[in-house]
Amino acid sequence: MMGIRIVCFVLMVLVTPYGWYTWVFGAGAIFLPYIAVVIANVGDDVHEVDAESPERALPQAPSTPVVREAEASAPPVILIHESRPIDGAGQGDGPASGPGA
Repeated sequence: MMGIRIVCFVLMVLVTPYGWYTWVFGAGAIFLPYIAVVIANVGDDVHEVDAESPERALPQAPSTPVVREAEASAPPVILIHESRPIDGAGQGDGPASGPGA
């Protein structure tokens, strides 16, 4: 297709006297790249892709849950640890330091 486009450019310039065929050569030089890209892209979509279920990729869950003896006897406990952010080294060591102290 690109070879035909180059030929259209050359014929558009060299063929004299200019007339209706000059416009045909010019239109061929302009629109042939678009047509070539459309033809190339249509060839890629010849088969339809089926959607795959993500559940098939997941491992199968065990039939019975595995419970350790220590976890079975102890009640569930949630621990929350809070701390103050450190502003700088050596500053804010105690509760008396800070803007209001």
